[in-house]
Amino acid sequence: MESETTNQQSQRDGPAVKILNCVNNLPRRRRGQDRQRTRSRLQHHLLYHSSPLVWTMLALGLLPLLLLQVCHGWAMDVPEDVTAEFSVRLYHQLQAMGGDDNIIFSPLSVALGLGMVQLGARGASLAEIRQAMGYSHFRDDEELSLLRNLTQALSAREEQYVLKLANSLFLQQGVHFNPDFLHLMKKYFRAEVETVDFSESAAVAERINGWVENHTESKIKELLSADDFSSVTRLTLVNAVYFRGSWKNQFRPENTRTFSFSKDDGSEVQTLMMYQQGDFYYGEFSDGSTEAGGVYQVLEMPYEGEDMGMMIVLPRQEVPLATLEPIIKAPLLEEWANNVKRQKVEIYLPRFKVEQKIDLRDTLQELGIQNIFTKDADLSGITTDMAGGKDLFVGKAVQKAYLEVSEEGAEGAAGSGMIALTRNLVLYPQVMADHPFFFIIRSRKTGSIVFMGRVMSPEVIESSIQDFDSV
Repeated sequence: MESETTNQQSQRDGPAVKILNCVNNLPRRRRGQDRQRTRSRLQHHLLYHSSPLVWTMLALGLLPLLLLQVCHGWAMDVPEDVTAEFSVRLYHQLQAMGGDDNIIFSPLSVALGLGMVQLGARGASLAEIRQAMGYSHFRDDEELSLLRNLTQALSAREEQYVLKLANSLFLQQGVHFNPDFLHLMKKYFRAEVETVDFSESAAVAERINGWVENHTESKIKELLSADDFSSVTRLTLVNAVYFRGSWKNQFRPENTRTFSFSKDDGSEVQTLMMYQQGDFYYGEFSDGSTEAGGVYQVLEMPYEGEDMGMMIVLPRQEVPLATLEPIIKAPLLEEWANNVKRQKVEIYLPRFKVEQKIDLRDTLQELGIQNIFTKDADLSGITTDMAGGKDLFVGKAVQKAYLEVSEEGAEGAAGSGMIALTRNLVLYPQVMADHPFFFIIRSRKTGSIVFMGRVMSPEVIESSIQDFDSV
């Protein structure tokens, strides 16, 4: 009877919900053909969302897209990513451009922002977005329903974590926008609509930045400036993703110690290292060659409720992260998720905060999304003005993402316990994140990636707390 109800509901809700229901009904760690097939389908259909941390983990992604009327012909970046494959490709582009910097971006935020542009795109502009995002095999607009259903599923568990998805359109006063476009924006993205006068650039920047602060609990400020707007700006699309959650197995603040973190350039910085011993999902993997430095570790730490998790990928101490990064591919993310096993692990994890503002025009163009940034863009579905809207193009697209893992807001654990085990006596697998590592924050039910990045250097904090060697 329950199975019949599920099937009827799946038929009513369409392919996205059908796949989600299928995943939800499978055992969490089932590794059979059915689960792999289902997850494979899901990777082609959905974007990813993330997880929580206690000891406050805050994760934010922001994507504003500014559309301009063709005048002086300038355009700028746009962030983007919706499928696992596209997320990884985007990560590698950022890696190539970012040197030895930390990386943090939200595939979910990018997908939502591009989805909003897609609603108004036509012709080659639409085709490029669908091709690059992996949507070509879908029926027309099917991916938009998938995004809507996914975001609804991800934001429905607020009793376990805080996940806020907010979208807004800021429209130029006096311009006649296509009512169908505005209707679809509300239907698929629940977007708020406001009118502004972009010629009053300072006032518009203040207004939009206020909206951003309000929807990210003031973690992202001054996203845009007056210089980002001009008299030819017609539309600004803004997307905010905010996440905060708690570890299922919390660290104890009294176990945190000063610790040396070895950067890939050979230098060391002092940071605060959290410690605990507990049951987590863990595995050791090898690429079968020396390309990635041999064996590397994968640790997944679930958040409260276990719907969300943070996966950390750590090379051996003497192996630079840059040696491991080339093997990161979408199928490998799936392999890690399917093969880590729950066991007792000893963890040393630094407190860290990663924040990044990214202009992605060049990156997206490398990934095949080019037309929307030029005067050849066809965004005629957005407005009924300006020769059918064909003189609109994306003038600026920026993503700002923020991720914090800290002890703020954590309650002190009751009872006594070990401050730390001696590092000379390892009773369980040990994950010592005292050197650069790769991470993703994902939904453990759908596999969707919400945040992806790397920590090349944690936050350097001057502290008088004793180090592990003194314990």
